[in-house]
Amino acid sequence: MTYRFLGVTGCPTGIAHTFMAAEALENAAKEKGISIKVETHGQRGTENQFTAQEIQEAEVIIIAADKNVDIDRFHGKKVINVSVSKGIKNPEELIERALSGDVPVYKGTGESTASTENNRPDSVNLWHKIYVHLMNGVSHMLPFVVAGGVMVAISFMFGIYSADPESSQYNEIAAIMNTVGGLAMGLMVPVLSAYIAQSIGNRPGLVIGFIVGMIADTNGTGFLGGIVGGFLAGGIILLLNYLLKRLPKSLDGLKAIFLLPVFGIFLGGFSMWYLSVPMEAINQGMMDFLAGFQDSNPLLLGLIVGIMSAFDMGGPVNKAAYVTGTALLAQGNHFFMAGVSAACIVPPLATGFAVLFARRFYSQSETSAGYVNFLLGSTHITEGAIPFAAKRPLTIIPILMVGSSIGAILTYLFQVEVPAPHGGFIVLPVVTHALYWVLAILIGAVVAGLLMAFEQKRHQEKNKQEQTSAQTSKQVGQLLESKQIFLQEKLNSKDDVLHFIADKAVALNIADNANEVYTGLQKREQEGSTGMENGIAIPHVASSSVREAKLIVVRLEQGMDWPALDEQPTTFVISILVPEGNSNEHLDILSNLSRRLVNQDFVDTLKQSQSEQKIKELLIGGIEQ
Repeated sequence: MTYRFLGVTGCPTGIAHTFMAAEALENAAKEKGISIKVETHGQRGTENQFTAQEIQEAEVIIIAADKNVDIDRFHGKKVINVSVSKGIKNPEELIERALSGDVPVYKGTGESTASTENNRPDSVNLWHKIYVHLMNGVSHMLPFVVAGGVMVAISFMFGIYSADPESSQYNEIAAIMNTVGGLAMGLMVPVLSAYIAQSIGNRPGLVIGFIVGMIADTNGTGFLGGIVGGFLAGGIILLLNYLLKRLPKSLDGLKAIFLLPVFGIFLGGFSMWYLSVPMEAINQGMMDFLAGFQDSNPLLLGLIVGIMSAFDMGGPVNKAAYVTGTALLAQGNHFFMAGVSAACIVPPLATGFAVLFARRFYSQSETSAGYVNFLLGSTHITEGAIPFAAKRPLTIIPILMVGSSIGAILTYLFQVEVPAPHGGFIVLPVVTHALYWVLAILIGAVVAGLLMAFEQKRHQEKNKQEQTSAQTSKQVGQLLESKQIFLQEKLNSKDDVLHFIADKAVALNIADNANEVYTGLQKREQEGSTGMENGIAIPHVASSSVREAKLIVVRLEQGMDWPALDEQPTTFVISILVPEGNSNEHLDILSNLSRRLVNQDFVDTLKQSQSEQKIKELLIGGIEQ
């Protein structure tokens, strides 16, 4: 079968958004009577993959993804490349854009004849690319953190020392579970590093990424070292590909199997090894510094411990606090470890409370990860918070620091003592003032969770505002005036309405030529009816005779046949007229307006309004939303 359009969808976690975007594109194409095949890049891998013939025969490829996909296979094709959220929220706009033919041609070098996001500056493209590479690593790392963390957590239920052969609590099953879980958790940093590198440098980057990730983990630089190593490995692969690009094609096999891995490991391995040296020295210095505060003011001590524990959640700074705590335990100081444990438990619990408090502002995958973090946090596994922190570290990590500091400070003020180096709430029977300790942790986690929820809501609303602002370059208040609204018009057919709109456009100095406006409106109707649901139609045109973007509103005295999705007669017409060359402008206005027109209360209020001013306020508000 020949497909007119091809779609590619993928989100960082590869769960909900990947398939939501695919379904939205398929439904939007179906409504237009257009054939489309959508390839999904989810947790199960690549599904519904294109053949070379399908790519060759397709007119346009629509990529709605926040992860790296193989785009070089679309060399010479028209490609629309947007985030996965646009595939979910604005599939009709993407289909319309593909139909317009005004789509840049992608070239395999990574360049295109025009920007795929005309309104997106280069700096945003750069940060978007960094985000995509980072999320590719995080999404592959997440299953290791969750699976390994749960295994370790369950092993602690047999006893805090159940994996120690020399302990009276030793249990063979628990020891195996602890070992298996520990191995899975141990792969966290190498996998993170490897798949960041793979996103940048494709398969050759995977090898170098694993090696530098293992070095980062072995040398104790933690997940921050893994991130640095991943981007380092990816950059090395890009550099080597550039240096070796003049090699003959016949040596491509040698380059992939021998030259890139060997030179890549050499450069990446040595670079990461020497980068680890100063990080290790800094780590030891932090431990010595922290040990000096063990007898200081509880507020100051708790603040320092909280900040360090939440700074990198399992990385070198966190480990400095944790190792200092375990060293002081050996000296009989159970007071210091109580604050460290509390500060390490707070971040994952905070993410759980955040998704609990602001469920609708998080994706399904984020919500699931947050709920799992209740279990991970309860057993002192801080790493579960990393995927949340990695998305917006400059805002999320300080919030987690606040929560961890509160938990640690309260623990010290309550004079809690924890004699065990790990285990979370499982060690409660041996904790001094156990209830106070739990209370301190919960207060810190709830505070941080609330702050995360507010920040997530702010972030989502800001994104929505930015998208709306980017979509509509014109002041919406100039689109519609009361004189452009006509109530109770006696028109008998759709053709009469289109003629009426064209004539009024000229009379109101919106356009110069009524016939051109009418022809444009009629041509659009021939491509597909603009009748929506609830008795509303939105005919639109981009014409050289239109001077500036405007709306013309017509309420009909009686309903007429205007093919609509719900097959109901049309009584309310909102026409969008924009100058030619602003082909996306009427789509921007239409997209914003359409989101409000699916709200039944809004539609009922609009159709029942008896004054032009009220209709104007409602419609302008609809575009602003």
